Amino acid sequence: MSENESQNKNQIALKLNNISKVFVSKFEKLVALRHISFVVKKGEFVSIVGPSGSGKSTLLNIIGALDRPTNGTVSIGGVNISSLKDNEIAYMRNRLIGFIFQSYNLVHRMSVQKNVELPAMVSGINRSDRNRKSLALLQALGIKDKAKLKASNLSGGQQQRVAIARALMNNPTLILADEPTGNLDTKTGAEVFDLLKNLSRKYRRTIVMVTHNPELAGQTDRIIFIKDGTIEKEVVN
Repeated sequence: MSENESQNKNQIALKLNNISKVFVSKFEKLVALRHISFVVKKGEFVSIVGPSGSGKSTLLNIIGALDRPTNGTVSIGGVNISSLKDNEIAYMRNRLIGFIFQSYNLVHRMSVQKNVELPAMVSGINRSDRNRKSLALLQALGIKDKAKLKASNLSGGQQQRVAIARALMNNPTLILADEPTGNLDTKTGAEVFDLLKNLSRKYRRTIVMVTHNPELAGQTDRIIFIKDGTIEKEVVN
């Protein structure tokens, strides 16, 4: 491998090669994804757009190692996660990927700070390091004063900020955002989206976001349009 090839490979955060997904039941065979291939570079902010039933959620689940493709490979930070065993996938998912969900997916009985620290707890990071980093993330996201509150006591926008802090806790290679502003009002949604843009542009975080919002998609670096399980087109903004 030449030096240029090696440098290019090191700049790749996510690579999908010929991904297909087929769901088979007793009554039918449903082809959800057909021959999906694309690359996301480190620091790139990519949105995935398409109508309901187009395969966006299936694709995100496969990228996030929550489901396995029928065919093809997914590599994150140079690691082929498609070939790993289930216990290896759980470890690598926690280390390589940060998730931000539309419904926040916080543990409401736990404090804000403990919610942020969850990925680090799973990774076995010691308490003092977890405490230091979680507070630093909450400070950066403007909600350090909420650290000891239960997550259920926060507004929707504040809860999504907690979810972003949690996604960043293990310094992942890739952040996956599934309709991250979908449950928020327009103003709060814009604030949360601005946080994601700042993470990408200022801190070179790699983000793949599924959204129904064309206005938000238009502010990302690239849009991948999915229709009927295939890539219809790609647009560079």
